[in-house]
Amino acid sequence: MEGRIATDIGGKRAEIYTYECEDRVYSLNWSNRKEHRFRLAVGTLIEELENRVEIITLDDETGKFSSDPNLGFKHDYPPTKVMFVPDKESEHPDLMATTSDLLRLWRVGEDSTQLIKELTNNKNPELCAPLTSFDWNETDPKRLGTSSIDTTCTIWDIEKGVVDTQLIAHDKEVYDIAWGGVGVFASVSADGSVRVFDLRDKEHSTIIYESGDGGTPLLRLGWNKQDPRYMATLLMGSSKVVVLDIRFPTLPVAELQRHQQPVNGLAWAPHSSCHICTAGDDKQALIWDLSNMSQSMDQGLDPILAYGAGAEIDQLQWSTSQPDWVAINFGNKTQILASLTPPVKVSLCQQYLQWVGQQGQVNQIERWVWKSYAKDEIIAAQ
Repeated sequence: MEGRIATDIGGKRAEIYTYECEDRVYSLNWSNRKEHRFRLAVGTLIEELENRVEIITLDDETGKFSSDPNLGFKHDYPPTKVMFVPDKESEHPDLMATTSDLLRLWRVGEDSTQLIKELTNNKNPELCAPLTSFDWNETDPKRLGTSSIDTTCTIWDIEKGVVDTQLIAHDKEVYDIAWGGVGVFASVSADGSVRVFDLRDKEHSTIIYESGDGGTPLLRLGWNKQDPRYMATLLMGSSKVVVLDIRFPTLPVAELQRHQQPVNGLAWAPHSSCHICTAGDDKQALIWDLSNMSQSMDQGLDPILAYGAGAEIDQLQWSTSQPDWVAINFGNKTQILASLTPPVKVSLCQQYLQWVGQQGQVNQIERWVWKSYAKDEIIAAQ
């Protein structure tokens, strides 16, 4: 089932498109290639061995999503992350990577997707530790880093199919990893710390932040590619998003605290150094303008736009090749939304947040709201 809604706003077009899968979905990402403007990979979340990755494409003329049965494929265990090669100029084959029990590399062709490599650093593949996440180095696409519950981060040379470096990164499980440059990456862990590693000095790392309070686990990490001084992380079970300035370790430069339930995903804008999107169990995706991070954290920062979905949002991705588009997963649905970014600076309306909560309780139909807090009006809603 696919859906479309469009609203003209000041000559611009706010559009929402929905794809409905047979099963619950979790992992999600955009193709980076210009010739595949609206292609996404979506992974299922089934508590069984056999899962699937669907390759879905939006027909820009009809406004409908379709899943190509020739490109989708079976996947052992739910993929914890899926990602296309960061190749906007199409200089490399159309590759995709997934993680679960192993790191797998796939070649996406015109009429089929082929598994080309299964990579593990464990001598006994049947006993390998699950991989929680990975990140593909945009500057050096042959380099890919994975994180694992065995406390390690592994840097792969995917062209050769060999381990470049494996580091014991944390004291507990590592939940996410993000590149900040050619040879610099950061990771977050169940030990509650954000650590930065420079591959030129593999014996040392820098602790940028520790959650305190007994070391609340950190689940997700996003590094601002437009301004690598900043990164953001999520705490397990927390409605707070912590924004960090790596020049000033240990103390957050901002805390985003307008979600009403735990946050599950974050994504920095690929075209702006001061915008970030967050999403969580409160069924909301919020876009924030962090250009005023210098204001007192006691006052708190307010989001500038809000999107309301019909269920808890599990995954969020902002398209790097089409920065006006954001994608989310919730339940068995994938939605993409034209975000009309960069948005104007507006202030939060607390009454609207209360309204969203009330609507979520009394209205059980699928709902996706785009709200401008400045004018107190709904821009687009399904």
